[in-house]
Amino acid sequence: MGILLKNAKQLADNGQLIDCEVLIQQGIISEINTKIEAANQVDRIIDCRGKLLTPGFIDVHIHLREPGGEHKETIKTGTKAAARGGYTTVCAMPNTNPVPDCETAITSLLKKIEQDAVVRVLPYASITKGLKGEELTNIEQLSKLPIFAFTDDGVGIQTADAMLQAMKTAAKNGKAIVAHCEDNTIVYGGVVHDGDVSKRLKLPGIPSITESVQIARDVLLAEATGCHYHVCHVSTKESVRIIRDAKKAGIPVSAEVTPHHLLLNEDTVLEDDTNYKMNPPLRSKEDQEALLEGLLDGTIDFVATDHAPHSEDEKNQGMLKAPFGIVGLETAFPLLYSKLVKSGKITLKQLIDWLTIKPANVFNLPYGRLEEQAFADLTLIDLEREIKIDKHSFYSKGRNTPFHEWSVMGTPVLTICNGSIVYEEDTDV
Repeated sequence: MGILLKNAKQLADNGQLIDCEVLIQQGIISEINTKIEAANQVDRIIDCRGKLLTPGFIDVHIHLREPGGEHKETIKTGTKAAARGGYTTVCAMPNTNPVPDCETAITSLLKKIEQDAVVRVLPYASITKGLKGEELTNIEQLSKLPIFAFTDDGVGIQTADAMLQAMKTAAKNGKAIVAHCEDNTIVYGGVVHDGDVSKRLKLPGIPSITESVQIARDVLLAEATGCHYHVCHVSTKESVRIIRDAKKAGIPVSAEVTPHHLLLNEDTVLEDDTNYKMNPPLRSKEDQEALLEGLLDGTIDFVATDHAPHSEDEKNQGMLKAPFGIVGLETAFPLLYSKLVKSGKITLKQLIDWLTIKPANVFNLPYGRLEEQAFADLTLIDLEREIKIDKHSFYSKGRNTPFHEWSVMGTPVLTICNGSIVYEEDTDV
């Protein structure tokens, strides 16, 4: 039958919280009103007790690690973590083994997703075979499969010709090219930002230009091909400037930023602590401020976590050897709400839009909406209760976070995907 959500609050277009009740039937929001009497039409009535009801969150940049990296994360554990964080749609990066670079691998992955995922998973296909940056995949053929977009994930496409050909074919088939931007010839084995932190900790640094020089190349290729070009995890002020100029020129470029790049900078890294090792690295305070400015003025379109779980053994090797990446699905909303909304730097409506309707609109997804006849993807959030982030309680296999024991508010307590409850606080769901 369905679910009736009573006594909830909804965010109005003017940013005010208003009373709402929602009736869910057959995976669809069938009615939204201030009062709904439909007890005989539902299997369950949930009293929301004045908590905030939002569209389910969307994250276009996560790592589920399966197949091949199940010691770090699985489709089941990663999507359970997503549900706990309020996410109902996630897009899985292709750095797996095997790489989803052919029809056989993608078909196998889709079957595993259908079997194990508790939220909606849209998989990427790779741009090059084996993520090696050499031979292009059959983008035209793979575009016929239910994939989200094309990316080589943690590796920048190193040659302009490869990116040009990929963009031409992707554009012809209505698919986006999503890029981790990094010119390998000027990375110089870096593990932190090339700035104060690299000098202070005597570690090799990753220059800002490593990222921005490749974005500059790619926006021109996007202009030449008409391809939708999406920039992952923007981290530098120069990158923001290039993307802003490209958008002004009418180039079809979009961009994301992570919670950790918004909330932390190189000054936060006080010692050789690999929970602060991610790629791109935490950059200068000036860069951090430019990212928020870019998000506020629309240069950067939305927030994505780059959820990147690793085992504790892998992360315990020190900055020089440990893999890049931190987890983020279970902490994103509480952190951004507590540190940016509560401080008055952004509004609650802006934050929710960056996690829902903005990524949906950029990628033409039919999700991220709290309206009648929309998919019943919903997140219920307790804005009042304060908790401490506890990495040991994560549903994710990954414990690699710099936010352990941070005090936050804004905890998701109920997540509904496609009309089914996929997370409910204090239950086994």
